[in-house]
Parts: sequence; C-alpha cells; structure tokens
Amino acid sequence: MTYKLWNFFKELQTDYELIDLTHPLDNDSPYWSGIPEGSVELCKTCFDWGSPMLECLIQTFKFPGQFGTHIDFPGHFIKNAPLSEAYGAKNMIYPLCVVDISAKVKDDVHYAVTAEDIKAYEKIYGDIPDGAFVALYSGWSKHWPNMDAISGIAEDGSENFPGWSLDALKYIYETRNAAANGHETLDTDASAEAAKAGDLACERYLLSKGKLQVEVMTNLDKVAPAGALLFVAWPNIKGATGLPARLLAITPH
Repeated sequence: MTYKLWNFFKELQTDYELIDLTHPLDNDSPYWSGIPEGSVELCKTCFDWGSPMLECLIQTFKFPGQFGTHIDFPGHFIKNAPLSEAYGAKNMIYPLCVVDISAKVKDDVHYAVTAEDIKAYEKIYGDIPDGAFVALYSGWSKHWPNMDAISGIAEDGSENFPGWSLDALKYIYETRNAAANGHETLDTDASAEAAKAGDLACERYLLSKGKLQVEVMTNLDKVAPAGALLFVAWPNIKGATGLPARLLAITPH
C-alpha cells in the first residue's frame, strides 16, 4: 500500500527543515505593560508527588491571552466580533510569506513596512497567494526577553519599535487576499504610526476585516522568504480574544 501523507512525512525529513517560530515561556517572560501584575503564574503545583491517591504531579497555568507568541482573534479589538471558537483547523495552515525589513530597521527603529515594500517582495518572489500568512521580519526578536528592549524604551520613557503601516495591511488584504499576518514586536503598528493615529489603528483595521494575526514571533530569518508552509496551533478554549500559540514552519533547506 502507498500512503501519500506518509511518503510526504519521509520527504519532510530529508528535503525540508522544521522551524519553531515560538518563544519559550516562563514566569519571567514579558507581556504588555497594561496587563495587571499577577496575571502570569505558570507551573504552579496543585497535586504533588507523594499523594496516597495517585503518585503523579499536576500543575496549573494562569496567563493572559496575549502572552508570548500569541494569536489574536477579531473580538480582541472589535466589539461582538468572532472569538476563538469561530476559528478551527482550517485556520491553522497557511502558505507563508516572509517580508524582510531588517536592514531598514537598522537605519530607522520606527520603520513601518509600506505597500511598496510588499510590491518589491512580489517582484522577486511572485504575488502573495490567496489565504497566505504574511510575516514581517524586522530582527526585533533578538530583544526577547528584555521587556524594555522589546518596547524600545528610550530615556524619555517613550516606546520605539518597527511594525506595519495601514497601507501595507490594506495591500495584503484588499489587493491580495491574505488570511493573516504576523510580526516579532508586541504590537502590530509601528510605534510612530500608533502615535500619529492615537490608536493601534493597524491592529484595529485587520481585526475588523475578520483576519487573524500572530504577535511576538521568532526565527523568521531561518525560513525561506517564499515557498514555506506555516502551522499555527492554539488551545481549544472558547470565548478567547487571544491565546498563546505554537508555530511550526516547514521550509526548504
């Protein structure tokens, strides 16, 4: 008997590389400063070794939905919009496009990717396919897990980091038919763009379109700019505005 998926599994082991795009988490991992202290409590023992009932160890986990590498659902920013239960297995696999702006970020920490940047990517790699996940590689993941560095805290207390612009998001979602986007920073919007808008307008826009996003990604420099696949998995919890996610990229060597 021949089984195509089993043969593909063998092919994965020789012709492709599996890349984890997820930061590991512990009780000291950073999260958005607006979330109250005490919101994170990982691996607390609730049933310990030595119990006469059963010799085993059980832990509890407390964390905000927007913690570490995480996925956001539309109801995070849009009232009465779909939450986690509206998204399932068909939303967990994507063609992956990685747009590299790391050189521009070195020159300008506030750099916001533009529609022209996306078009320049397409001239090299072809059009962004329907249903794609478009990830922004800025090199920012090197700041993990330093909260001040991730936020780009300056001497005056301001936040300074790169990200998306509204015209770039409109291009991937309206000119192309992308399904989701992602980035290494804590926020979608480049800090300068958020300051101009007085809001996280980019994040609000994409979630209002019913799209998904993943924040605080890592290892994007290890993935081919085009031709890879992305698997995104999260706990099957109802009513969540966001959840920590595990991301696996399958990329050619």
